Amino acid sequence: MPVVLRYNGARVLFYSNEGSPREPIHVHVVKNGIDAKFWLNPVRLAYNDGFDARTLRELQEFVEANAAKIEWVWHGYFGSGGPRFVR
Repeated sequence: MPVVLRYNGARVLFYSNEGSPREPIHVHVVKNGIDAKFWLNPVRLAYNDGFDARTLRELQEFVEANAAKIEWVWHGYFGSGGPRFVR
């Protein structure tokens, strides 16, 4: 699970084995056992497992502000441009 970014103690990541066929570009934001999932195009909340409304707004703004980097890393990881990871 590549960690793309960190924000206020939370990890912004995606799982390499999620979905077959693979789901559209998205990230999970995980902190202290709490998880929220955001789709990227457009950025919107897919689900929330415990973050409060204010934190979700902050997280969504952070994901929106970093969407291009997240997408670049996603494509690099899954082999369609961007950085190369050792799997």
